[in-house]
Amino acid sequence: MGGTDVTDGWDWRQPGGTPAPAGRPASGSPPGPYGGGQTSPWWSDALTDPWRDPHAPAAVVVPAAPADGGEPEPVTDPDAPNRPRLRQVVLISLITALLAGSLGSALTYAFLRGGGPATVLGARPAEAPALAQRKPESLARVAEKVLPSVVTVRVASLGGISEGSGFIVSADGHVITNDHVVAGGTGKATVVFNDGSTTPASVVGQDPESDIAVIKVSRSGLRPVEFGDSDALAVGDPVLAIGSPLSLANTVTAGIVSALDRTMQAGEPGGPVRYYAAIQTDAAVNHGNSGGPLVDGAGRVVGVNSTIKSLVADGQEAGNIGLAFAIPINQAKRVTQEIIGTGRARRTVIGAQVGGTGAAAGNGVRLNAVEPSGPAAAAGLKAGDVILRLNGRPLTEPTDLVALVRKYAPGSVVTVEYRRGSTRQNASVTLAADAK
Repeated sequence: MGGTDVTDGWDWRQPGGTPAPAGRPASGSPPGPYGGGQTSPWWSDALTDPWRDPHAPAAVVVPAAPADGGEPEPVTDPDAPNRPRLRQVVLISLITALLAGSLGSALTYAFLRGGGPATVLGARPAEAPALAQRKPESLARVAEKVLPSVVTVRVASLGGISEGSGFIVSADGHVITNDHVVAGGTGKATVVFNDGSTTPASVVGQDPESDIAVIKVSRSGLRPVEFGDSDALAVGDPVLAIGSPLSLANTVTAGIVSALDRTMQAGEPGGPVRYYAAIQTDAAVNHGNSGGPLVDGAGRVVGVNSTIKSLVADGQEAGNIGLAFAIPINQAKRVTQEIIGTGRARRTVIGAQVGGTGAAAGNGVRLNAVEPSGPAAAAGLKAGDVILRLNGRPLTEPTDLVALVRKYAPGSVVTVEYRRGSTRQNASVTLAADAK
């Protein structure tokens, strides 16, 4: 090994900065950081070193001087994690604290109330089924429409308080109810409206045989009912009965039309005899429903609830068994208009007396007498004739003929099928009003 060896950036030089000839190192103190004659503690005179190999050249390793250009550019380790800024640290800490506090409060409240997490009842909300959406033709909407026009009627009498139902038929305060609701009273009544308010009422007029009475209240903002056509009803049509059964105001019951032209004879002992060609329904009707409306599926009044049949012994209170009867609204409306206009209603007659059934039971109604100037005589009917049908409706009892005739207005023309001897014939009879 001889000469100058430069390896890996290190310059092998003699101390003093001048290259020494091979095998002849310079002596003396090195300059550099230890210049000025001060001997470096790391240097010794190699030539005088007794342990030195005299054949080896003297050399010293000196680091290469850095290139001019100032301090080296700092290098950032790309794998080192970024240090978050102070603002981010504070914001994240604040949000975490708020969430933790809210969760802790909710859990504490739940455990204090029920000892554990709150129980969620029911399934997730879903769209209401069609039957619960209360469309305009639904029974709920029909009831909502009619209820503001239905009232409770209370009448004081010597026997106590008579209570029934009624409904508003004119904006100026006329109310239809049953005659048997106001019968025996003093002519004064109290009306309770759908909202619970009350007002006095006076009796305008009554027709005992049709069981219709009209009373009047003095109140503004009334909503009259809408009338339907009772002649257009069919068996099976849906109906609602509305009223105050057993003093339970604003009660609505539903049913169907069970039968039409159900002829009936009713009345209290010693009182007037009432005849009905009634609408039969299975809607629940009880005491207190009397005078209330029977409405169709569109909320139009088609009848006045009047009477029921019940399986009770004498002296017992009758209750609903699904056999209720209403006066057809076409008849009730006509009677009401006559009462309001004249104070009384006309009674429709055929001008003949009935005394029994035909020769065979259930085979028509026999005429015992015919008034010479009455409607029956004008149509050619005679005493002894057997009326088989009236406008196609079979007759089996004398009550049938009277009730069906009462249903029509005076001046109505009806077709009568009758038997005279062994011959069947038809006649058109123009009904008239009673002379009374």
